[in-house]
Amino acid sequence: MSPNVCPGLRPSDSIRAAELNIILINYYWARGQKSVCNASFIQPVCVCVCVCVCVCVWRGCLIRSDPRWYPARQALMLDAKEKSLRDEEVLQNLPVGTTATMYFTDLGPQLGWTVVFLAECIGPLLIYLLFYFRVPYIYSHNYAFTSSPHPVVRIAFACHTFHYVKRLIETIFVHRFSHGTMPLRTIVRNCVYYWGFSAWLAYYINHPLYTPPSYGELQINYALVIFVMCELGNFSIHLTLNNLKGEGSRSRRFPEPTKNPFTWLFIFVSCPNYSYELGAWVGFSIMTQCLPVAFYTLLGFIQMTIWAKGKHRAYSREFKDYPTLRMAIIPLIL
Repeated sequence: MSPNVCPGLRPSDSIRAAELNIILINYYWARGQKSVCNASFIQPVCVCVCVCVCVCVWRGCLIRSDPRWYPARQALMLDAKEKSLRDEEVLQNLPVGTTATMYFTDLGPQLGWTVVFLAECIGPLLIYLLFYFRVPYIYSHNYAFTSSPHPVVRIAFACHTFHYVKRLIETIFVHRFSHGTMPLRTIVRNCVYYWGFSAWLAYYINHPLYTPPSYGELQINYALVIFVMCELGNFSIHLTLNNLKGEGSRSRRFPEPTKNPFTWLFIFVSCPNYSYELGAWVGFSIMTQCLPVAFYTLLGFIQMTIWAKGKHRAYSREFKDYPTLRMAIIPLIL
């Protein structure tokens, strides 16, 4: 039996809804408490199907009200102050009676993750190239298409390129995303952040007046080892998380160390991928001894700490046997 969506029904029809074993749903804006569209009826026995059908059923009234509200830009909630309903939520298992109130938020235009990461990662790659090859009008015309005599500049270019190429490879072959899209306004903000900082870093690292690190090759080599090890560790953690998600939601469990030594950091932190990401940028900062790089690393640390703490709290709430030794991002400290 396929679900029925019948607009134009009134809340007074809830008695008939109970007799027919169906649920009356009213949609309201999450802000302002104004009605979005007419109520709809949904057969509970048909709600526990695959998520794509459920979403189409719940959101069909909204799409008819305004075609711009395609499913990816809709957020539905049972309470205007709560988080949006997850894809796996089943309506008949939620705390609703014969009449349910759905609060709606328009997430705005959406783009797929492939486009998102192409924009976020390819942009910094190309921008850095402009400064590395010193195209005209960036520095003095006397330095157009010249190269730096310092080996650290070439090493920094290789590390920067490797980092973003790795992110592209992970996006295509490794990562699994819980949401298929990202809001356009968020993409613009992220691109301004990544592109702007890449230009700022590249400008100073490739500047004709750039001076190498104070301790010369020793500082560069040690920093390079830190960078490479952390990049490998970050990639290993992403592979582990991908394998964990691949086991399916029925076998959901928290990540644990594997035979790969890079994953042993799971013993001490909940989000070692952020720990390794931070370590890589710390190594890059030491290698280049450049203040803009250090500032970018600091901002990244603040943001990743926020994400890591949120993930750590979620693990602690969901799993009663979650290791108490683990911190969020820095072992034994934070």
